[in-house]
Amino acid sequence: MAEEITASAATAAKRRSLWPSVFRWIPTSTDQIIAAEKRLLSLVKTPYEQEKVNIGSGPPGSKIRWFRSSSSESRFINTVTFDGKEGSPTLVLVHGYGASQGFFFRNFDALAKHFRVIAIDQLGWGGSSRPDFTCKSTEETEAWFIDSFEEWRKAKNLTNFILLGHSFGGYVASKYALKHPEHVQHLILVGPAGFTSETEHKSEWLTKFRATWKGSIINHLWESNFTPQKVVRGLGPWGPNLVRKYTSARFGSYSNESVLTDDESRLLTDYAYHTLAAKASGELCLKYIFAFGAFARMPLLHCSSEWKVPTTFIYGVQDWMNYEGAQEARKHMKVPCEIIRVPQAGHFVFIDNPAAFHSAVFYACRKFISPDQDNNTLPEGLLSV
Repeated sequence: MAEEITASAATAAKRRSLWPSVFRWIPTSTDQIIAAEKRLLSLVKTPYEQEKVNIGSGPPGSKIRWFRSSSSESRFINTVTFDGKEGSPTLVLVHGYGASQGFFFRNFDALAKHFRVIAIDQLGWGGSSRPDFTCKSTEETEAWFIDSFEEWRKAKNLTNFILLGHSFGGYVASKYALKHPEHVQHLILVGPAGFTSETEHKSEWLTKFRATWKGSIINHLWESNFTPQKVVRGLGPWGPNLVRKYTSARFGSYSNESVLTDDESRLLTDYAYHTLAAKASGELCLKYIFAFGAFARMPLLHCSSEWKVPTTFIYGVQDWMNYEGAQEARKHMKVPCEIIRVPQAGHFVFIDNPAAFHSAVFYACRKFISPDQDNNTLPEGLLSV
């Protein structure tokens, strides 16, 4: 159900958006996020529907709103839906930290040929509501994302769907599947974060670095919840240029054939800037979910024996997320589990090598796409570990 925006709120938002960007220190707004999303998705040929799905003011029975907000206003999850062929399985995409659903723009067309594809901006990210983030623990922070996703699922009346999460979105998807396995047919984790803690990793380099003055400062900033987005906001009108340099240097850089075109780079940069520079909300989860070095405070490895949903892991061969954590977790899982590595791809495997990424997803979902075919041969070029 789409959120009904009150007239006063709409008027205020319009008034803010009419104020010329050049006169604002941070040249963005909620309206500009959605406009940038539409420009980026203009590259996608498959028709889609964009909606703001109402998730209420907090989880039923909870004494806190999303979360400890002083406002009782309803919140919404920005959602795009690409309808596939009638009877197609549903694939829900959950983005990672510092990203949003538009980052899958290179994948929607290919995926929509086999699935009903639904992509969301998690609460506090992208074009979704950005409540004040006042969680004070790892448990509360996990509940912020898991419970808001569950309210979104109820509002969309979804069940029996395939859930794909990237990076931090993989962490959220895993925790959701652990709590609500009855709704998830298959779990696809793309370069998932949060499988190991610093204890399991035993990083000598990190220990030594933390002992240096630079490491001490960065660790302090991490524990103070100083996020990369604060740098973008702090630069004000110079923020877009910083994001432009990052996207130009990063996305598609691992691939020989799938480097971003000029239009893709320009539109992704524009979209990324507006999503990063907007009000801080979901980004403030960082220090509660991860310790310095991106090690999970409550690692998924520790609950791998409780896994109830068949799972496929997908990693880029150059992914900085280590697939060995998935290998260790697989030893304890009591459900089917596959680990696939994609060549010429880093952490954003779906941007770096979209064709091979699609092959990996189709292979992971073969029993849903072609239930009558017995095809267990891994597509050429992909690596199984």
